[in-house]
Amino acid sequence: MKVEIEEDFANLDEIDVTEEEVEKVASEAEQQEDQPDPMLAALEAAKQEAKDNYDRFLRQTAEFENYKKRTAREMSDFRKYANETIIRELLPVVDNLERAIESSGGDEKSDSCVVEGVEMTLKSILKVFDQFQVKQLESMGKPFDPVFHQAVMREESEAYPENTVIRELQKGYLLHERMIRPAMVVVSTAKPDDNKQEKNQYESI
Repeated sequence: MKVEIEEDFANLDEIDVTEEEVEKVASEAEQQEDQPDPMLAALEAAKQEAKDNYDRFLRQTAEFENYKKRTAREMSDFRKYANETIIRELLPVVDNLERAIESSGGDEKSDSCVVEGVEMTLKSILKVFDQFQVKQLESMGKPFDPVFHQAVMREESEAYPENTVIRELQKGYLLHERMIRPAMVVVSTAKPDDNKQEKNQYESI
């Protein structure tokens, strides 16, 4: 047996292996090493899929939270401003009651009972307004603000600085923080400078 093995090893010396064959075998071995392991590829794919699913879950969770907040805000606004249309319709009634009270002031011919009834009606409506967070704007003596005021006239005034509300023709109202009607006002303008007027007159001659 030992003799046969020795003969086989002796025959190995007689095998003629070319350099090309050696390079071919080495190249095939390298190619096999370069080929990805199917198990590793499947694992990487599973990891990527899990990451994508988690990212999708986070996005959907964030979208749902935003939806809940938006819905809650819309419901809150609906409750706050649900009566806006009715209140707008009542404002002219309040205006007329206030005008009736103002026009009866100092008039001895006016029926005091009627005036008192009008005043009580006005107070009742304003009390309801207060319960629903409807507030009258305080405009007199305040700087003109186009957000809250509608200027219908301008007048010269020595008592007020320029661009100040000097008369209120119609009251403005807020429902919570929302403007439902701006105040209709008269705004002051600066009185012309007499010296400047005289100078302009001389220049025009």
